[in-house]
Amino acid sequence: MGLSVVTDARKDWWRSATIYQVYIRSFADGNGDGEGDITGLRGKLPYLRDLGIDAIWINPWYPSPLNDGGYDVADYRDIDPRFGDLTQATQLISEAHDLGLKVILDIVPNHSSWDHEWFKAALESAPGSPERARYIFRDGAGPNGDQPPNNWRSVFGGPAWERVTEPDGSPGQWYFHIFDVSQPDLDWNNPEVREEFLGVLRFWFDLGVDGFRIDVAHGMVKDMTKPDLPYDESGLLNSPSIADHPFFDRDGVHDIYRGWREIANAYDPPRLFVAEAWVEPPERLARYVRDDELHSAFNFDYLKSAWNADALRQTIEQSMEVLHAVGAPATWVLENHDVERVVTRYGREVTAAPRGHNRLVLGESDRALGRRRARAAALLMLTLPGGAYIYQGQELGLPEVLDLPEDALQDPVWERSGRTERGRDGCRVPLPWTTSGPSAGFGDNGSWLPQPAGWEELSVEAQQGDPESVLELYRSALRIRREEPAFESEALTWNQDIGADVLAFEREPGFMCVVNIGSESVKLPVHTEILLASSPLSEDGLLPADTAVWLRP
Repeated sequence: MGLSVVTDARKDWWRSATIYQVYIRSFADGNGDGEGDITGLRGKLPYLRDLGIDAIWINPWYPSPLNDGGYDVADYRDIDPRFGDLTQATQLISEAHDLGLKVILDIVPNHSSWDHEWFKAALESAPGSPERARYIFRDGAGPNGDQPPNNWRSVFGGPAWERVTEPDGSPGQWYFHIFDVSQPDLDWNNPEVREEFLGVLRFWFDLGVDGFRIDVAHGMVKDMTKPDLPYDESGLLNSPSIADHPFFDRDGVHDIYRGWREIANAYDPPRLFVAEAWVEPPERLARYVRDDELHSAFNFDYLKSAWNADALRQTIEQSMEVLHAVGAPATWVLENHDVERVVTRYGREVTAAPRGHNRLVLGESDRALGRRRARAAALLMLTLPGGAYIYQGQELGLPEVLDLPEDALQDPVWERSGRTERGRDGCRVPLPWTTSGPSAGFGDNGSWLPQPAGWEELSVEAQQGDPESVLELYRSALRIRREEPAFESEALTWNQDIGADVLAFEREPGFMCVVNIGSESVKLPVHTEILLASSPLSEDGLLPADTAVWLRP
């Protein structure tokens, strides 16, 4: 089934866009080597167009040893051969544009891979050299320099410092890494680093890329003069919990982004930047999306929120108020490549997102309950004013894979935590496309992470055309989102008369969303038409628990 082009020519298309996240290694395998690639993605572009999205965001596809899923970049201006090459990437961008889809890439400016030519040169050079000045090298503490310079810790566990062996074979300096030891942090006080990334932006913009999602946008600038931290500041989903943090959310990042915005504005149409910034409170996040910096930012407060009416309402109101004050749209997201899939999380007694990477501490999950809530959450997310993000497989209702064999785990969190936290591999299992085949249609020769039994039952082929499926719910919702004039506004009006456990609001002209998050059925407000429901209404027309409905008032 073909649909009309979904992306218009507006320069501010991103304010209300639906963006689909592609974790390329797990999306579709076009050459049969067990890993997703550009060829596989190109073959699925019509599927994405027909889903009804506006843009795709592709996780890192650069050359990388994949010690951290591609977020350890060895060359920012090339494609990893396992995924394809620059010619194929250029063809993908062109084909996506022909289908009305924008293309957003990941950029990883906080750190490089230790396989990057710059870091190799740093290891071959002496302390104090220009090569080492691109990174953060320091002498060690203690009489022989055999202790880390301070007690700062890696987000992935363990010290944030690694000692090197000097070219003459002697124990040497230490380098700083917020993440894995294979991801040395760049020194953004160095003008050479800043100029290099301006060149990287221009390189991809000139190839037709429409924007970038900025990894660890709240990092980059550090104050290395700060003393030891008073306690462990690790955990990817933990926002900095102390003021004036030495390496997160420092004011200097904003000068960097003002320069980046000048580059983006030099293109016609202007290019887009989206921040991954784990910062609190929301007023701190708003500083990243002022009109001379980045365009939008992921709403992690919303992603982490429990399935609770008060918590969700508060997050929605606060997000819109703070972001609109600086002229930026809100964004809404339920899943991504770093967090537990919402079907599994919402099936638990505790529905707020867990801290860190541990996936096994919150008990059993009721998959049927989780899927019912996830369906309702999808309609809520897609009707809120602003942009929305869908992580691949979310539209299929995929659960977290919690029982991957230990020898299959590849997330660095697993090893750096002493094999106590399984990490993020459970949300990165390759997608099921068909009801048969060696990897449920992902590719011809298996998949780099093993798919669980019954995965094919959740495949695109299994759900295609089934009006009760999660896939068809998303397709219907995205079609209505695209067609309804009410979705062009950036405002909503709450209706709090239905019940304490109900979220209900209107968007003008003529659109209402009602979400029952309570345990009892509720009566719907007066309406003229039911446009879409996440689950069937009761026989007497009541809205059951954990159900959302779109109405015409």
